[in-house]
Amino acid sequence: MASNKLNTQLNELVATWSVLYTKLHNYHWYVTGNQFFTLHAKFEELYNEVTLNLDEVAERILTKGGKPVATLREHLELSHVQEATGSETPEEMVQTTINDFKAIMKLIKEAMRQASEDGDDRTEDMLNATFQSLEKHSWMLNAFLGK
Repeated sequence: MASNKLNTQLNELVATWSVLYTKLHNYHWYVTGNQFFTLHAKFEELYNEVTLNLDEVAERILTKGGKPVATLREHLELSHVQEATGSETPEEMVQTTINDFKAIMKLIKEAMRQASEDGDDRTEDMLNATFQSLEKHSWMLNAFLGK
């Protein structure tokens, strides 16, 4: 069984992934402009990956005897990212996604530290792989913005 602290952190990840999933769908559906085809496809790629991350963390919680949060209310309350406003420009969509990835990476680092303290190397490994993927996505999205 995960420590209470790690279980809380993993549930915060579940909530954050859930809100980000919806946000990336919003961006996928509503992006416009000369980068439409590039960003439409990229946001779809990202929300598909987020789906896998969400499911992996929730199933890890269950494997460890916990219960993942599973309501929209809980997701919005516990999330470390905010919903889309619906008025973002394509560049703002990309920058917000980068910022959201940074927030998730911070949460992942904290959960990795706790998993290490708990002696839970499997959870730590799972989170590390996700962290590396977010690092790469952040680099690519920053390059897209010319940063």
